[in-house]
Amino acid sequence: MSYPSAVALTASDNTHLQAYTAMPATAGPHPGIILLQEAFGVNGHIRNVADRLAAAGYAVVAPELFHRTAAPGLEIPYNDFPSAMPHFSAITPEGLAADVQAAYDWLQAQDNVTDKIGSIGFCLGGRVSFLANAVLPLAAGVSYYGGGTHLLKDRAPDLHGPHLFFWGGLDQHISKEQVAEVTAAVDAAGKPYINTVISYADHGFHCDERPSYHPQAAAEAWALTLAFFQEKLRS
Repeated sequence: MSYPSAVALTASDNTHLQAYTAMPATAGPHPGIILLQEAFGVNGHIRNVADRLAAAGYAVVAPELFHRTAAPGLEIPYNDFPSAMPHFSAITPEGLAADVQAAYDWLQAQDNVTDKIGSIGFCLGGRVSFLANAVLPLAAGVSYYGGGTHLLKDRAPDLHGPHLFFWGGLDQHISKEQVAEVTAAVDAAGKPYINTVISYADHGFHCDERPSYHPQAAAEAWALTLAFFQEKLRS
């Protein structure tokens, strides 16, 4: 499957990946955003988020992170995580760093994109957004319920831009101890961040295709996300 707005990228390890792109209707120039997928692919939900960010005035690129083990356009149903596991297990920080670098380079090459670039990711992508902020000169990063981010806590001193974290207080996939590990590492590194725990939200609360979707929590987190990007990418 190839999206109408797909571009082909080449990572530094000479692997090739497809990415979904979304551009504002106005001329620009616009800040750029790297959008990072859940474990289920660059699916309808992620493409919808890209389109919403583009409507808010951002140039968006969403790279496929499973390209080393999957055919282009892989989409896995939300109720079939076992099918995602082989791809999820095969990713590495080195490969992900190469992928976000390729996405960053693509944004930088666009005439209508400013030098202010941020990242945002959900679930798996929340973890990757944290990594992207550490390996790229980003102006801001956002992570929604980024499971496994605590495994990258040693990268906290490398964060370039302020980072905004969202967690669900009812999330059984990410423990409070893991969240505390992340914030303690960022604190110790002296890096600016905002940590938001929505007590009544579960894992995946932003995705309207998941049973755990929480409309109010999603709306509240999205409003803060747009305000954060407005401040960090446009000022």
